[in-house]
Amino acid sequence: MHNLDQIVQAAVLAFAATDDADVLEQIKAAYLGKNGQITDLLKALARLPPDERKTAGVAINRAKEAVETALNARREAIRKMALNARLAEEALDVSLPGRGPAPGGLHPVTRTLERVESLFRSIGFEVADGPEIEADFQNFTALNTPEDHPARSMHDTFYLLDESGAVAEGVLLRTHTSPIQVRYMQAHVARYAALETMPEIRVIAPGRVYRVDSDATHSPMFHQVEGLWIGENVSFADLKGVIADFLRRFFESDDLQVRFRPSFFPFTEPSAEIDMAFMSGAHKGRWLEIAGCGMVHPNVLRHVNIDPERYLGFAFGMGPDRLTMLRYGINDLRLFFDGDLRFLRQFV
Repeated sequence: MHNLDQIVQAAVLAFAATDDADVLEQIKAAYLGKNGQITDLLKALARLPPDERKTAGVAINRAKEAVETALNARREAIRKMALNARLAEEALDVSLPGRGPAPGGLHPVTRTLERVESLFRSIGFEVADGPEIEADFQNFTALNTPEDHPARSMHDTFYLLDESGAVAEGVLLRTHTSPIQVRYMQAHVARYAALETMPEIRVIAPGRVYRVDSDATHSPMFHQVEGLWIGENVSFADLKGVIADFLRRFFESDDLQVRFRPSFFPFTEPSAEIDMAFMSGAHKGRWLEIAGCGMVHPNVLRHVNIDPERYLGFAFGMGPDRLTMLRYGINDLRLFFDGDLRFLRQFV
């Protein structure tokens, strides 16, 4: 019994002397392990006389329970010390403001589109929308683009496939937002068919368009904003005034020049490319192509049942992606669509 008391006291002192959970388990093995001191005493019971075995067994089991109790108490103490140490390391300063979610923001091209829409609404233009999967008539035929026109080439256009895997006839991803204008004119004519004089059409058509093209300044998917003004007394002078005013307001600068350079588009006649030059800054004196424009071709008006002898108008188309590049000083269009948050966060 005296020996058992010494073993229990030694075990308790050894447990209390360590703060390491692994070391504690090693000390436990010296007392309760397969070859531990108390285990050896239990094994030795078989060699005792029967009349002593019962008394010795009870005493050894009590010593074993005392050691186990001390062991479990020390295990819990070490666990709490480790938890308190971790809590101290990870303590929060509740006096600091919360971290919360980071603020989001609009994509730079979306910002440009909203700015363009706002500026044209301020001078009486409506904003129209239409499907991105378009029919051949709206995308090509109604815009005076015959079947053998290069724009219909498989190299330029994304045609859709039917259930058999063949190219679906007359169904494609729109190559420009002009089909929106066609649909708008058709609906406008139907709406006011009973009137002797059709109200003017003033509309812009922003949206995504698709062409097989990809480099630092082009993308297979990009954006366009096209505009249309149809009436009885609309002239090329009106076109020049609208475009020049828009560009100066968009870039918030009167320090730029705008010129109209003769060109060709099948849906306008006469047609022009619109160039712009800043008179100061990084692009000083450099002419940049901004848009295409012209007076609406009579054939386009005939396709939507508007009398070209009575009504005329102008149309234009520009790339808001390019406007965004100029406004923010970006030289690679692909950066807008790579999804790199490090780049996009600059515009939040």
